[in-house]
Amino acid sequence: MTDARDLTGDALRRRIDQLVRSVPDYPTAGVTFKDITPLLADGPAFASVVAEMAARVVGPVDLVAGMEARGFILAAPVALALGAGFLAVRKAGKLPGPTAAEDYELEYGSARVEIHPSTVPAGSRVLIVDDVLATGGTAAATVRLVESCGAQVVGLSFLMELSFLPGRAQLAGHRVDALLDVG
Repeated sequence: MTDARDLTGDALRRRIDQLVRSVPDYPTAGVTFKDITPLLADGPAFASVVAEMAARVVGPVDLVAGMEARGFILAAPVALALGAGFLAVRKAGKLPGPTAAEDYELEYGSARVEIHPSTVPAGSRVLIVDDVLATGGTAAATVRLVESCGAQVVGLSFLMELSFLPGRAQLAGHRVDALLDVG
């Protein structure tokens, strides 16, 4: 395996592209699922992804929000790298106690995300992290949810962007960064 220090820039993008597996017609017909588990299993590549995502952040961050479930895997180590807290953005019904919720549309249906608003102090600076930017529904719902708590979204960071889909347009007015463009 390549040492993590060697995976930057174009070399990192090539390695991500090599490791992420496309699974056609999953979870429904017509959707191509991007399986990041081979990337996660490659320690140096995973470490490089986390380091690069953290390095691209502009300004201080208080919380890093990750959407269930694959966003958790990337957001938690990015939060550690930035010295920030981690905010779990969960699917509906997974959090006990009072929650704030936001509904959104996916490529293949609709869903709801929730957070504990007490974990998002008003005025806090929040980076939103996920694995894939596709239609932007989950990310836009997370932006609305975080902002409804009085926090400021300082940016959104993705492992990859499916640029042939309208995800970026859903996030207009926010800084959006992706390590790999899958056009």
